[in-house]
Amino acid sequence: MKASELFVKCLENEGVEYIFGIPGEENLDVMDALLDSKIEFITTRHEQGAAFMADVYGRLTGRAGVCLATLGPGATNLVTGFADADMDRAPIVAIAGQGATTRMHKESHQVLDLVNLFEPISKYSTQIRAPQIIPEVVRKAFKDAQMEKPGGSFIDFPENIAGTQMPLDKQPLRVQSPSLPIPPSNKIMQAVEIINQAEYPIVMAGNGVIRNHASEALVNFAEKLNIAVATTFMAKGVIPFSHHLSLGTVGLQAKDYVGCGFEKSDVIICVGFDMVEFHPHIWHKYKDKKIIHIDMSPAEVDEHYILEMGLVGDIKAGLNGIAELASPRTGSYNNELRSTIVNELNEHATDMAFPVKPQKIICDLRAVLAPEDIVISDVGAHKMWMARMYQAEHPNTCIISNGFASMGIGVPGAIAAKLVYPERVALTVTGDAGFMMNSQEIETALRMNIALIILIWNDSEYGLIRWHQMKKMGRPSHIEFNNPDFVKYAESFGAKGYRVAKTEQLKPTLKQAIADNTVVIIDCPVDYSENMKLTEELSRLTSGLSME
Repeated sequence: MKASELFVKCLENEGVEYIFGIPGEENLDVMDALLDSKIEFITTRHEQGAAFMADVYGRLTGRAGVCLATLGPGATNLVTGFADADMDRAPIVAIAGQGATTRMHKESHQVLDLVNLFEPISKYSTQIRAPQIIPEVVRKAFKDAQMEKPGGSFIDFPENIAGTQMPLDKQPLRVQSPSLPIPPSNKIMQAVEIINQAEYPIVMAGNGVIRNHASEALVNFAEKLNIAVATTFMAKGVIPFSHHLSLGTVGLQAKDYVGCGFEKSDVIICVGFDMVEFHPHIWHKYKDKKIIHIDMSPAEVDEHYILEMGLVGDIKAGLNGIAELASPRTGSYNNELRSTIVNELNEHATDMAFPVKPQKIICDLRAVLAPEDIVISDVGAHKMWMARMYQAEHPNTCIISNGFASMGIGVPGAIAAKLVYPERVALTVTGDAGFMMNSQEIETALRMNIALIILIWNDSEYGLIRWHQMKKMGRPSHIEFNNPDFVKYAESFGAKGYRVAKTEQLKPTLKQAIADNTVVIIDCPVDYSENMKLTEELSRLTSGLSME
């Protein structure tokens, strides 16, 4: 048995279903071993696409997504998608081939110190220097990647080690996971006392709620205590938007309705909150609120995130323990806030202006998709609109990268979503710029017979950057570009392409794309002048919101 065969057996032992990547000279032995494995290797068109697929797979399943590349440029191409997963708390294991150990002590073709390259963006980064340590390395890589808070593990596998013969009795290690610690009862009582004394408590739910499968416990907590819940971009759906205690999403740095709720509150209950999602200096500027931190991990150190108390342990147990003992709130001080948010979301349902307004695109999208269908938002101006206005009813049905926030995740992310949930519609909302960064993966989807919809918000410029430039500088700078004919581009791959020529066409085109059951690109011109109007309108409306 070769070391590469033992390595693949160890991956099988970890429950790996897919490996996303590109073959190379320095991973020949691993690629050959995969031919006899139940693991499905998905050949991508770029290593960045492979890493993003592993990223979204990990986020949707809670199990490490796996990507593979050769040495040198293959490995460096993994970095962006790998860093996105690590910062967004998605479990991922990246594997790279490497030159033989006999040439690593000197200048050599394509050889880089990959372990040190990946070390700052991973939880665990190592090289397999001897074949007998393979079971330990693989087990540790997956354990670290999947342990709360999840993130990235990187394995550098030199080609001469991969080809070494091994004893047949060498086996993978037994998979073990630690039990979730139960929060201390005295800490639960401390949280109860703070909440009971609060006049205007509010919950901010983060991505940790999804990772810990605590959505049901959160809704139960909110209902029992009559406390409203706002979510971060990455926690959309942990409480259904249709729920009367849902305040929608925080994260827009302009003053928003939800921000008014935080201004009014005296106690902010942060549940599963990761600081990379929405920095406290934005929502706790004056450091005058009491903060309760409920999470599997202790709070990060930040001057705007000084705790009144922290409840560390199983999030479900913590929420249930507090809900049993705390006193329900009386009154409904968030009614005006929620009604204002709902009214704004419904305002553009019949708006037929063209190019299509962002609000209308989202309204039609929500009307067409089923509650369990999955939307992957790429990064750009559309991300801010999706985060703010897309009404998610279930966790992990609107995937937004907001820790690392990397453009290019949309198309590969939708491929991963469809692999995990083949019975659901997988759609990416992407800008024309983000789409072109990994559009080559259309071929991967078609080759693998993976149906997905790519909804391009087309404005022929970097719209989000224009938004920021206009707010800060008063004029745009170098943000324009030209696009291909996206319909012909789709057809050149063998996919279907549609162009929205008037707003009335959008909803029927989305329905047709679902019925087509293949890769579909929809080119939709968008009116991003709404970006600046949003900032002005929010300032006007929030100044008059009483919150009583």
